[in-house]
Amino acid sequence: MRPVVRSYRGRRPKIHPGCFIAENAAVLGDVEIAAEASIWYSVTLRGDGNAIRIGTRTNIQDNTVVHVDRPAHLATTIGDGVTVGHACIIHACTLQDRAFVGMGSTVLDGSVIESEGMLAAHSLLSPGKVIRSGELWAGVPARRWRTLRDEEYEMMNHIRDVYWQTARDFLADMDTSWMADWLA
Repeated sequence: MRPVVRSYRGRRPKIHPGCFIAENAAVLGDVEIAAEASIWYSVTLRGDGNAIRIGTRTNIQDNTVVHVDRPAHLATTIGDGVTVGHACIIHACTLQDRAFVGMGSTVLDGSVIESEGMLAAHSLLSPGKVIRSGELWAGVPARRWRTLRDEEYEMMNHIRDVYWQTARDFLADMDTSWMADWLA
């Protein structure tokens, strides 16, 4: 079994050979995945009509959908060391390096989570909103709650490291020969 990896209107996914993509993930269209990124089970990366870029050591957790906005020409850019929790919707937005999106959250068109900004679990970041570096936002719609604490920075680093180690463990037992057709 291997992930669904498919071109769309001449736009081909580009996958670094040093990343993990779960067997039932879908990578479609203009998507680039960098080294040491991990794309977990039942994740959909749908770059049809615009680009999705995923940085090094980023983890996109189970049941998450990442998409773009074709009419508004908005891509989705996810930087290095980003954590996107389980069951999120990431749509036509920017997640800068080391941003954190809690489980079950939605990040909408044109919004930005700056480096080391955090969106709490089950929150909705409305279109065009910006979470500044060091801020924690929560709620539906999300609003600034407070400044991040040292233990939250430690937790973000810990989760990123655990996900990469777990991805390496999965990679050790996988047949990744299918990646040859899609190398970045």
